[in-house]
Amino acid sequence: MKKLLVTIDGPAGSGKTTVSRRLAEKLGYAYVDTGSLYRGVAFEAGQKGIAPDDDAALENLCAHIRLRVVKTDAGTRLYSGDTDISDKIRVPEISMLASAVSARPVVRRALLEVQRQLGAEKSAVFEGRDMGTVVFPDADIKFFLTADLYTRAMRRYRELLQEAGQTLEDVAADMKKRDENDASRDVAPLKPAADAVTIDSTNLSVDEVVAEMMGWVASV
Repeated sequence: MKKLLVTIDGPAGSGKTTVSRRLAEKLGYAYVDTGSLYRGVAFEAGQKGIAPDDDAALENLCAHIRLRVVKTDAGTRLYSGDTDISDKIRVPEISMLASAVSARPVVRRALLEVQRQLGAEKSAVFEGRDMGTVVFPDADIKFFLTADLYTRAMRRYRELLQEAGQTLEDVAADMKKRDENDASRDVAPLKPAADAVTIDSTNLSVDEVVAEMMGWVASV
């Protein structure tokens, strides 16, 4: 098996996480969820009361924060210092805050080299929103995974059933707002790379998406 660097970008609810993990398993590659790093910064910013547009405070936070990706028997976990924050970063308010924080150049600069170092050895699948356009423009193969808003909202709603007060309409509205924020930001907007393979997962199962990706990977 060749050592390839694979990127999978796309909006929330498109199935990136499940597909990326499954593809990495199939290939025997490492799986890196770069979105969790931005969520980690957002979580710590929220804990410290830092506004998402306070660049000086964000820069200082990034200089001192210690985010660690740890592989455990329960899967990959994200730690901030010695605290496991994996579950705390998956709530709606952190999703929205992460979208705002990730648009700040100071945050993107701080995390850019971290991500590139993780991909230096290749044999990895990187999931995110600007992996193929900014972080790894020379990746061996790039995918952009998408689906219609209703389908994506329903998927996320099912994940958030334990969250009190979150209706399907709430989830769809939050997702639409995040889509607009991610696509319109000046720095690293969410969009497919010019040479990315776009896959619409609206009517495809996870296995079907992964099978299509495996076909493309085999052709590289």
